[in-house]
Amino acid sequence: MGDETRALPPATAGRIAAAYRPQRALGNYWDYFYTRSKLARDPLYPGVMEALHGRKTPLLDLGCGLGLLAHALRDGGEAMPYRGVDIDAGKVARARRAAARAGLADVAFEAVDLARSRPTHTGDVALLDVLQFVPAHAHADLLDACIGMLPPGGVLVIRTGFDDGGRRARVTRAVDVFSRALGWMAAGPDRYPDRAGLCGRLEAAGLQVQVASLSGNTPFNNWRVLATRPG
Repeated sequence: MGDETRALPPATAGRIAAAYRPQRALGNYWDYFYTRSKLARDPLYPGVMEALHGRKTPLLDLGCGLGLLAHALRDGGEAMPYRGVDIDAGKVARARRAAARAGLADVAFEAVDLARSRPTHTGDVALLDVLQFVPAHAHADLLDACIGMLPPGGVLVIRTGFDDGGRRARVTRAVDVFSRALGWMAAGPDRYPDRAGLCGRLEAAGLQVQVASLSGNTPFNNWRVLATRPG
């Protein structure tokens, strides 16, 4: 898998986004248009679905936002128990409504500030576009908490940019800063992880690590880090 990784087909994106339509014709369509565009343009979801294909282990999605991963997994036929947490209580409430509207089974959401507390969990973990929004001093603790949740055979799938100084990295930071300015994100970017440092910490914990591009056709510096506990 590399830069050729594509986003979900437009028909799939539209089908999932329908759960985010407002209940009233004159309601707010922001979530609907955002989710439809995100799903149809960002290769994140096919990349994560590939990593989790066929798994039955409970999944904790840290920084779940509107819960799009849950919808993508269910639409793709994946049935593992799913739990999403996010610092933004408003997004969590909308994620619950959309999941209920779509009839997603075995899905739950709750508001959690990952910089202050960690959910109790044993199973697989998704940490997607989160590390740059967590204070730099909390990166190590968050990663160690994720590692500690993995049972034998468990997987931790991370999507992140790397602090490599390149053009894509600068574009990624600029968009994250803009998202905060718009109020879409609850926090602005702090520090993007260093590739060698991140992979080294995971490998030092005994995990097998694979890194692949998840930039696709976008201008962003996005990577999938898949860490598996042997067994």
